[in-house]
Amino acid sequence: MSKFARIPIWFTFLLVSATFHTVFAADSHSHEHHDEDDMALRELAAQPTEDHHTPPLANVASRLHVKIFSINDFHGQLSAGRRVGNRPVGGAAVLAAYLKAAQQGMEEQTVIVHAGDHVGASPPASALLQDEPSISFLNLLANKHCRDKKPRRTRCNMVATLGNHEFDEGKDEMLRLIEGGNHANGPFLENPYQGARFPYVSANVVDTATGKPILPPYVIKKIKGIPVAFIGAVLKETPTIVTPSGVAGISFLDEADAINSYIPKLKKAHVRAIVVLIHQGGRQTTYQGSTAPNAAAVDGNIVNIVSRLDDEIDVVVSGHAHSFTNALLKNQHGKEILVTQAFSSSTAYGDIDLQIDRATRDVVSKSAAIITTYADAGPGLAPDTDVALLVKQAEDKVAPLVNQVIGETPSDIVRTQNAAGESALGNLIADAQRAAMNTDFAFMNPGGIRADISAGSVTWGELFAVQPFGNSLVKMELSGQQIYTLLNQQWLDQPFPRIMQISGLSYTWDNNRAVGDRIVEVRKNGVPIVLANTYTVTVNSFMAAGGDNFSVLTQGSNQVGGPIDLDALIAHIQTLPQPFSAPPLGRIQRLN
Repeated sequence: MSKFARIPIWFTFLLVSATFHTVFAADSHSHEHHDEDDMALRELAAQPTEDHHTPPLANVASRLHVKIFSINDFHGQLSAGRRVGNRPVGGAAVLAAYLKAAQQGMEEQTVIVHAGDHVGASPPASALLQDEPSISFLNLLANKHCRDKKPRRTRCNMVATLGNHEFDEGKDEMLRLIEGGNHANGPFLENPYQGARFPYVSANVVDTATGKPILPPYVIKKIKGIPVAFIGAVLKETPTIVTPSGVAGISFLDEADAINSYIPKLKKAHVRAIVVLIHQGGRQTTYQGSTAPNAAAVDGNIVNIVSRLDDEIDVVVSGHAHSFTNALLKNQHGKEILVTQAFSSSTAYGDIDLQIDRATRDVVSKSAAIITTYADAGPGLAPDTDVALLVKQAEDKVAPLVNQVIGETPSDIVRTQNAAGESALGNLIADAQRAAMNTDFAFMNPGGIRADISAGSVTWGELFAVQPFGNSLVKMELSGQQIYTLLNQQWLDQPFPRIMQISGLSYTWDNNRAVGDRIVEVRKNGVPIVLANTYTVTVNSFMAAGGDNFSVLTQGSNQVGGPIDLDALIAHIQTLPQPFSAPPLGRIQRLN
C-alpha cells in the first residue's frame, strides 16, 4: 500500500502544488541485461590490462590500491538526530562529508557501494516523498561517469544492491525508484524524477516465468585499467518478511548458488577481483581499527553463505543485521574472504582497502575498518553543503504534517523487549490496534516497530517513524487452537525469535520446551482460553498475508479490513489522558 494512503488530501495537494507542474514521460529502460553483460565481458577479455588512463605496465608499481566505501541499511536516514555513545552521528550530509574526505586524492580508485535497504522503513523526510530523496542523495555522491544505469559504465564510482525493504511497495515501485518516472502522488523534489544515476545489481532475484534476473546480476568497474566485478544478492527469505503481494511473480534463489553461477563468465573475461554486495548478515563483537585476524567469531546466516562461495570471491559487503562485521571468514576450501557490515542508518561506513596485482588482476591484500560518522569531530564538523540542501528541501516539504503535536508523554516509551519478549511501546501499539477494530485480541510483529517515542511533545512525524509502513489493519476470527499455533510460530522456521506484541491476552512460554510447543498457557482476563472457541483478532495486513512466517493467519475467517496502523495509533493516543504513558509490562511470562 502506498505511504500516501494515510496522508490527508490537503497535504498531498500541498506537496504536488509546491512542485513544478510540467510532467514528462519517464524514459523507458530495457531489461535485456544478459546481452549487455556478455558484450562487456567479451570486450574485457579482448582488452589489455592497461588503458589510455594508465601508463605502460613497466612504468607503474606492481600493485594497484583500490578503496571501497560501503554503507548498508540506510533506511532513508537523511536527517540528523541519531546518537552513539551520547554523541551525535550521521545524517546524510555528515555521512557524505566523511566519504568525500576519505577518498580525497583517491577518487579515481574508489567505489562507493550499498548493500540494500537504502529505502523503506524510513523517516518522514524520505518516506513521505516515496524515498526519492534518498536516491537523490546517492546521486550527489556519484561521479561524472554515472550518467545512467547501464552496466557498461565501467568508470561510474557507485554500485548498489537490493534489500528486502526495497520490495515494501512491490517490484514495480522498486523499479520506478531505480529507473525513474514520477509517482502517482508526485512530483516531489525532482520533476521529472530521474531515478538512480548508477546501477543496481542482483543475481538471485529472478522472474519466476523466465528464470532471468530482473536486474543485472553484476557490474564490472575498470579502475586504472583493472577490472573489478560487483555481484549483488538479497536474502532468499525475503518473501517471508515482506508483503507477499509485493514479490508476486519473482523468485529468490539461494544466495551462494546464484552468486557462484556467474564466476565462470567473469574468469573467462580475466576478471579476478570480485566483490559481493549482499543483503544478509551476521553479528560480531565490535572493535576499532583494521581487520583483526583474532577478532571475535561472527554469528548469523552470512557465515554459511560465505562458506559456500567460490574461491575467486575476495570481499563480501553485508547488511540486514544492522550490526558490525569486520572479519576474515573462510569458505569450505579455506580461502579467506573479507566480510564487512557497517551498522545502519548513516551512523557508520566501511572503509575497505584492496591491493590488486596488476599482472594477475587478482586481490593480494585486503583489510577494512568500520568508521563511525561522528557529527562532532573530523569531517562531521563540516557537513556536505549540497547534501545538506537536499535534506533541508525534503524536511521543509513534509514539515506541515510532520510537526503536528499529537500528545505529551512524561518519559520515553521504547521498543526494547524484556527477557520474555515484551516491550512498553509494543503494548501501546497493540492496544491501539485492538481498540481500532474492537476485537478480543491484537498481535503486532516487532519488526514493524521502527523507532522509540521520546519524552515530551509527541509529533505526527515521531509516530510515523515508529510505524512507517502504512499497513492496514485486518480483523479476523481464529480458534483457540489457532491462537496457540500462532504463538508457537514465533520460534518456528525463524532465524531468530519474533516475539509478537499483544493486547487482550496474556500467556506463558517455556524456553526449555521444543520449538513448536513452547506455549504453556494462553489466558483472556486471567482465564485460559478454550481451544474450540472462536476469538476475534486484529493484525496488520503484512501479518495477515503470512508475513514473518505467521502462516496460520492466512487461515483466519471472516476477514475485514480497517484503518492504517499509524492512524489507529494516533487516534488511540488522542483518546488517552494527557500526558499519556505506556501500559505496564507483564502480559508475557517466560519460564527458563
